[in-house]
Amino acid sequence: MSKIRTRFAPSPTGKMHVGNLRTALYEYLIAKHEGGTFILRIEDTDQERYEEGALDIIYRTMEGTGLIHDEGPDKDAGYGPYVQSERQAQGIYIEYAKKLIEKGAAYYCFCTKERLESLKTKVGNSDIDEDGEVKEITKYDKHCLHLSKEEIEEKLKAGIPYVIRQNAPTEGTTTFHDVIFGEITVDNEELDDMVLIKSDGYPTYNFANVVDDHLMKITHVVRGNEYLSSTPKYTRLYEAFGWEEPIYIHLPLITNEEHKKLSKRSGHSSFEDLLEQGFLAEAIVNFVALLGWSSPDNREIMSLEELIEVFDYNHINKSPAVFDMVKLRWMNGEYLKKMDEEKFYNLALPYIKEVITKDLDLRRISNLVKTRIETFLDIKDKIDFFEELPDYDIAMYTHKKMKTNAENSLVVLKDLLPVFEALEDYSEESIEKTIKSYIQEKGIKNGQGLWPVRTAVSGKQSTPGGAYEIMSILGKEESLRRIRIAIEKLS
Repeated sequence: MSKIRTRFAPSPTGKMHVGNLRTALYEYLIAKHEGGTFILRIEDTDQERYEEGALDIIYRTMEGTGLIHDEGPDKDAGYGPYVQSERQAQGIYIEYAKKLIEKGAAYYCFCTKERLESLKTKVGNSDIDEDGEVKEITKYDKHCLHLSKEEIEEKLKAGIPYVIRQNAPTEGTTTFHDVIFGEITVDNEELDDMVLIKSDGYPTYNFANVVDDHLMKITHVVRGNEYLSSTPKYTRLYEAFGWEEPIYIHLPLITNEEHKKLSKRSGHSSFEDLLEQGFLAEAIVNFVALLGWSSPDNREIMSLEELIEVFDYNHINKSPAVFDMVKLRWMNGEYLKKMDEEKFYNLALPYIKEVITKDLDLRRISNLVKTRIETFLDIKDKIDFFEELPDYDIAMYTHKKMKTNAENSLVVLKDLLPVFEALEDYSEESIEKTIKSYIQEKGIKNGQGLWPVRTAVSGKQSTPGGAYEIMSILGKEESLRRIRIAIEKLS
């Protein structure tokens, strides 16, 4: 086969769904692994579903994930236009539809909506739609296939609305091969005469796909396995044109943790949703790559460059892939831990400033939370005590492992308060030295000295950093105020 050429062909209809992102990623990895070409094509033939701003989302997502296309609307390499509405305006699709009419593989259909409605049939009690109703399908009866040339000419001259339909065979079988699902054969009597050109002159998604993939010399087509049922119709089109079919790779379904299809209402079905939830683009890409595929050495943390190196589409699993939010959070946390401190600080700063308005050392706070969060949204709950001491229950002073309770905690705080008040050097090192000297002098365990102090200055069960760091960041006045509040609570 010639040089590998893959394409990502999204429709500008809203946010980038995780399933679409995975398709784009796999198309990109297949091309780059073999030194091939990755193409971006915009499929905007469904004008009713077009959303303003959706095109910007596509470009923003591609740039944010690092999936940089070699050809596309902004990079014409001789196969353009790369936007289907522009290709439609050039008459490309109607030209090829008419070629099929000449071959007898397609025909004009002038049937009204009313007639098509009358052809609807229920498909059986096993197939229920979202509203609990039995689904209905329209299987066209080839009524207009039998129109004479004269009748067709007459209707066209009269301006009667029409569509152009594929003339699918009703006997025999159609077979195609998919990398993941193998050889699939269907009875031709199951095929419907699908519409190729709609009454508004635009091509259907299926027809434009086939024509564009051929003209752009696409070698590998990656898409969700919901398109498996449409593929025989594609095969019939390729055969009618006498074109070579691309290699098909139909990806497994992505489900949520309850093994139900990811829904837009789930909050984590799109790339932008995940960014808003504080995830890193690199971690999202890494995670999405593993939704149905695994590396030969079972590595889980991989950069885009590493994925390019090891990706083999033959190892894609046919079983549904589970979108495990716990795993994504873990993976994101690993990326944050490895991140350069300066980069982390710049990314974390907006989240920190949402919580902290006081004049505190935000860089030190950033360093404290860096290894203790999984997403940027976790920052708020980790650092809110710096802004304001929460109202807490004194039961927190009781910790069996540390061997602390309200009584001995009160003793520790009363002992240390005057020592802290007299302390002139209020650096982290000085505070640490002071507390450790007290622990040694009293002959108590570290936890018995540290737990009461950290609880008093934070009012929280767990914190990023210990007593020394927290007190030095809060400063002397605020730390002492909080310790006095603790003594009052415990008294």
